Amino acid sequence: MRLDKYLTEMGLGSRSEVKQGIRKGAARVNGETVVRPEYKVSGEDKVFWKGTPVDFVEYEYIMLNKPAGIISATEDAREKTVVDLIQDSRRKDLFPVGRLDRDTEGLLLLTNDGKLAHRLLSPRHHVAKVYYAVVSGIMTEADVKSFAEGLYVDEELTALPAELEILAVHPKAGEPGCRDGKAPEETSEIRLKIYEGKFHQVKRMVHAVGKEVIYLKRLSMGSLRLDENLRPGEYRQLSTSELEELYAE
Repeated sequence: MRLDKYLTEMGLGSRSEVKQGIRKGAARVNGETVVRPEYKVSGEDKVFWKGTPVDFVEYEYIMLNKPAGIISATEDAREKTVVDLIQDSRRKDLFPVGRLDRDTEGLLLLTNDGKLAHRLLSPRHHVAKVYYAVVSGIMTEADVKSFAEGLYVDEELTALPAELEILAVHPKAGEPGCRDGKAPEETSEIRLKIYEGKFHQVKRMVHAVGKEVIYLKRLSMGSLRLDENLRPGEYRQLSTSELEELYAE
């Protein structure tokens, strides 16, 4: 790989900035100053930039517990993005694999590995995604059946069969079964597994059966499960075993 490309990919400046720095003697390879941007280096070479060692990493994989209020994008002139939350990445070309709505929390994978992202997002692979949601309204066994059969949502979407699990129902204050006198409305807690990723899909499916999602969190994507130790806004690198399982999807 060209030295200027090596340094640029590790986020040390634009291609023109790096070329200029190399020509001024800012780069050393194996103890020798290199002033030619086209100089070829490999992963075994010891590269220094302005006196600091630079270890090349081709791909990076980060699990983020996305907080509400942050958009799933690489950059935005007005809004804070999920990439802005990653303060110590070694790659500067990370992107989110898929999108979570601004108000949705939970698992989001960030990487620069386009091949893996395609595998996880391609409709042909039907990678499962599991969500936890709080719903305004009481979900029923009829809803479970409708979701399992493949739900007609609207003119643009008839969802593939999905697995709906009703975790709990909470009648509103004053109704039989209400254990919290302060409950202002009927709500349900559900877990939903879907096999596609259409725009606002979970919210649209729930709306199609006459209820509304008031809280949504993604728990897993394929074999990758949200680390329960990560608080909203926290992240970590994927482990080798997690990555191997993802590639085996």
